[in-house]
Amino acid sequence: MTQIGCSLDDNVHYIKESLGYSNDIVIREVVLNTLEPVRAAVLYADGMVDSYLVQAVLIDSLLYKIRLKEWEGIREDEFVPFLKESVLTVGDMGDLYDFPTLFTALLSGCVIILVDGCSQAIHVGLQEWKDRGVTEPSSQTVIRGPRESFTETLRTNITLLRRRISSEKLRMEISRIGEETKTEVAIVYIKGIVEEGVVEEVRNRLDRISIDGILESGMIEELIQDEAYTPFPTISNSERPDVVAANLLEGRVAILVDGTPFVLTVPSLFVEFFHSAEDYYQRFDFSTLIRMLRFACFFIALLAPSLYIAITTFHQEMLPTQLLISLAAQREGVPFPAFIEAIMMEVAFEILREAGIRMPRAVGQAISIVGTLVIGQAAVEAGIVSAAMVIVVSITAISSFIFPASNMSITVRILRFPLMVLAASFGIYGIIVGILALVLHLCSLRSFGVPYMESFAPFSLKEQRDTIFRLPRWALDKRPESITKNNLRRQSKGIKPLPPQK
Repeated sequence: MTQIGCSLDDNVHYIKESLGYSNDIVIREVVLNTLEPVRAAVLYADGMVDSYLVQAVLIDSLLYKIRLKEWEGIREDEFVPFLKESVLTVGDMGDLYDFPTLFTALLSGCVIILVDGCSQAIHVGLQEWKDRGVTEPSSQTVIRGPRESFTETLRTNITLLRRRISSEKLRMEISRIGEETKTEVAIVYIKGIVEEGVVEEVRNRLDRISIDGILESGMIEELIQDEAYTPFPTISNSERPDVVAANLLEGRVAILVDGTPFVLTVPSLFVEFFHSAEDYYQRFDFSTLIRMLRFACFFIALLAPSLYIAITTFHQEMLPTQLLISLAAQREGVPFPAFIEAIMMEVAFEILREAGIRMPRAVGQAISIVGTLVIGQAAVEAGIVSAAMVIVVSITAISSFIFPASNMSITVRILRFPLMVLAASFGIYGIIVGILALVLHLCSLRSFGVPYMESFAPFSLKEQRDTIFRLPRWALDKRPESITKNNLRRQSKGIKPLPPQK
């Protein structure tokens, strides 16, 4: 039985049986105020609707707003249209003709109205449930900028974007993914700016997903990314509405998933993961300096332990004599080679970092910082590692914290270990081979058809206005051509501020 029947008793019995007689499904039967009594039923999931509105808007309307004269001459198959047009005073309504869509609407928080003798139902949107309010972002904090973050409710997140982009060109396409969870997923873009091919590709990749449930946007990210076997993130995520709105204005597509505050944006470039929302709220010169510092820290976090291992193991002649003597004195009582030292310290720090994340927030940060200091000092005093190695690992760890995108920080932490193995095996030559392999891999990646290293490989001078450097706001008059070719001009020319004319 898939189609809704005409018998109210049969329909209600089938719904109860299909839902396993669940106690949280409320079924209220009423008798309409007609010449001949007509029975109807109101169904909803307890805790997912506004109970006051169900009583005040729906049930009261069904019981008291129907006039006998208006009901005269109406056939049974016209009951539902009559209720929608003349009785119910709710904006969000729709028709249902089969039980699969009825169950989806009912379990999504809609109120269902069934009328005896009518083979269709009405779903009314009166959803209300307890959810987390809009709070300050926890993972992408800024000193200057908005303090709002997305929540776990899709409609709240859509509202946050609508507030920032009040354009009739902003499009929202909502679908459901997951055979069991039926999770709502929204594709958001600005028509006329975005490349239609990218939007179509996003639709196709989401349509191909066949899975029992989607619980977080990270699950969708793994299922739609271009390259499955790469440590580099090719889809960016953010919990900040201002960041997502800025990406939409550049021609990207956002993917919102109900139940998570993290929104995906595509296509994504390598350089994006070094940009922070605060870069656009401060002076351009300071933002450029901070970006250069982030790129420098990327190479420090990636290569510092490897270079230390290679130089102290194979290329001691590269060090000044005094420094070489100092390092030799520190390592005099250390029983392990530099590679084993580095591995032990890196693993210990990763354990402490993970413990700090999983522990309660009040003590987690103290564990990661104090634990590192205590273990490092104890290891040096015990003669297990040298003081120089503790310094190198500490600088490496601090440098990995500077990235605005946490997924790029994870990538650096992963790649650090194979580079250390290459350095211990072949010295600097091994590091060079590893870097070349990484560069080739980066140049081969794409994000929804856009080269991952766009603006760097191939190099484009005009695309350098907002990469490592950021030009002043008045000079950023065009959108990045690497993302879209439509409606490139984003602001008027000649808006550079000038002193008053005397």
